[in-house]
Amino acid sequence: MTAQPENLPAPPAPAAAQLLAQLRADRRADSWVPAFEQDWARALEDARHSFNLAPVHDVIRTWRARLAAAPAVDAFLARGCDDSDGIDLDQVLGTRP
Repeated sequence: MTAQPENLPAPPAPAAAQLLAQLRADRRADSWVPAFEQDWARALEDARHSFNLAPVHDVIRTWRARLAAAPAVDAFLARGCDDSDGIDLDQVLGTRP
């Protein structure tokens, strides 16, 4: 039996690997890929401590939704629609830790 170091990152699950490939192909890859990788690492760590895969599924679901919504957001902005009436998320949720 061979020993493997514990500090190596876990290989991404097939769904995460597919999603990561899609994110890398997107024009927002410079900002989205590091953010996804951070969310994924945090979810894996949470799942490891809680023995619950819900955080991993939540990350996949959230990033799939972001990727699916991106064309609609691009179209909205391309039409020159005014988005200045938006509310800062911190005003709704309060300051976050």
